[in-house]
Amino acid sequence: MRTISFRRTAAPDPETPGTPATPATLAVDDLSVHYGGVRAVSSISFSVAPGASVGIIGANGAGKTSTLKALMGLVPRGGGRITLGERDLTRVRARDMVRHGIGYVPEGRHVFPGLTVEKNLLLGAYARRWDDGTRATLAEVHELFPVLGEMGGRLAGALSGGQQQMLSIGRALMAGPRILLLDEPSMGLSPKLVGEILNALKRLREEGLSLLLVEQNAKLTFGATSHCLVMENGSVAMTGTSEELSQDPRVRRIYLGL
Repeated sequence: MRTISFRRTAAPDPETPGTPATPATLAVDDLSVHYGGVRAVSSISFSVAPGASVGIIGANGAGKTSTLKALMGLVPRGGGRITLGERDLTRVRARDMVRHGIGYVPEGRHVFPGLTVEKNLLLGAYARRWDDGTRATLAEVHELFPVLGEMGGRLAGALSGGQQQMLSIGRALMAGPRILLLDEPSMGLSPKLVGEILNALKRLREEGLSLLLVEQNAKLTFGATSHCLVMENGSVAMTGTSEELSQDPRVRRIYLGL
């Protein structure tokens, strides 16, 4: 098994073509999300440093998915500021967030079922020029998930749920992100496949790709991240290292069932 290097094959900086993107901190300040008169996320703040892996856990309705969607511009923000390095992304449209280095793996996978696995992956690179860097990224997606290379000509809709999840992650990686946002990647998967996804996330983390992971599966989150936030009712209730939170009595009782 060779060493993957997604961090080194990141897409170029969109405002300085030909210049490799540099590592940058994602900073979220006082982010809020409202649905009509209902506040789903209440002025939360956190950051993800270059190469860091941060998890967000919480029950259904805690505001986890709304947080990721707000970061991507997929739902209206009720306030707050989002920056990646020195660049303010608060008003950047959803379709342009990928160009600025934000990769997104949505809840429910959302692959294109009528297209082949290979075409799904190539669509993930729509914002990049097809060059040696993009070819290297494709080779590394195949290295991370060999089944995607083996089934490149198969329709995505014919894949199992776990294979579709791998495809969804691989498609996001094809954009060459500086940080990858993942929403419930273990949902609906067998324990064996959850283990495979966890191993892939660990490899990405070891390589130095920044990760922001939303999960109800607290055990997976603690295994794939270095730091965690616990959300309750749209607010951040607890923060700490994944090791600290995994040993916290309240977290162990509510989220780990111990």
